[in-house]
Amino acid sequence: MTLDATRILVLGGGNMGCALMGGWLDAGLDPAGLLVVDPYKGEALAALIGRHGFRYEAEVPRDFAADVVLLAVKPQTMGEALPPIRNAIDTGALIVSIAAGTSLAALAHHLGDLPMVRAMPNTPSLIGRGITGAFANDKVSSAQQAIAQDLLSASGPVEWVETEALIDAVTGVSGSGPAYVFHLAECLAKAGEAAGLPADLAMRLARHTVAGAGELMIRSDETPAKLRKNVTSPKGTTEAGLSVLMDEADGLPPLIEKTVLAARDRAIALSRD
Repeated sequence: MTLDATRILVLGGGNMGCALMGGWLDAGLDPAGLLVVDPYKGEALAALIGRHGFRYEAEVPRDFAADVVLLAVKPQTMGEALPPIRNAIDTGALIVSIAAGTSLAALAHHLGDLPMVRAMPNTPSLIGRGITGAFANDKVSSAQQAIAQDLLSASGPVEWVETEALIDAVTGVSGSGPAYVFHLAECLAKAGEAAGLPADLAMRLARHTVAGAGELMIRSDETPAKLRKNVTSPKGTTEAGLSVLMDEADGLPPLIEKTVLAARDRAIALSRD
């Protein structure tokens, strides 16, 4: 990581903030330039501090002028958490927010008209296998966008979108998407029980099937459609199952579309509250 003497303030030391910080520090970020502010030092944050020795404060100090501020607090606490950090931000400092449903306009209301990046990582970032969608406002320089890219890619690839509105669509697909996949594993396990398998065996089969198929998609150059066809023999068992799952009226395609749009629309509503 080539951030040189960049001073980074992280507001919020929860799981996602710790996942990103851990990636930065493992990649060579100097701990002396990192400050985490959180009223509560949880286990993950305490362990990270123990390994790397960076600065922690329960409240924003007056002696730290940040070049980059990562907002990693819950959206509902933004109104309370943001005003105290305004004095710790240098003029022109880069703001990177990973709070779902919080618009750049809402952030500017508290922090001023600054260079800002709105990003949506997902929970596989906790193990370095996430993906993040990001949007930069017109005040973000190319150098600042490169810094944001460097920071966000610590937990997986980063995809930049052209409009802020598309971040809500990213939220519906990849931000909320891991929960959909976890529920798929739940449903597979329940279906296995219905077919006569012991519950613990059905769950092991479901977990490994979902995880293995995901890893195969990442490692393969084939599209998901081609991978599906590769394991679907004519008139075989997989084709029989897919005939139900791929039904255009009652199958997975319309259900997933409704699911993603519902999550996107909720993200839009949150950003307007």
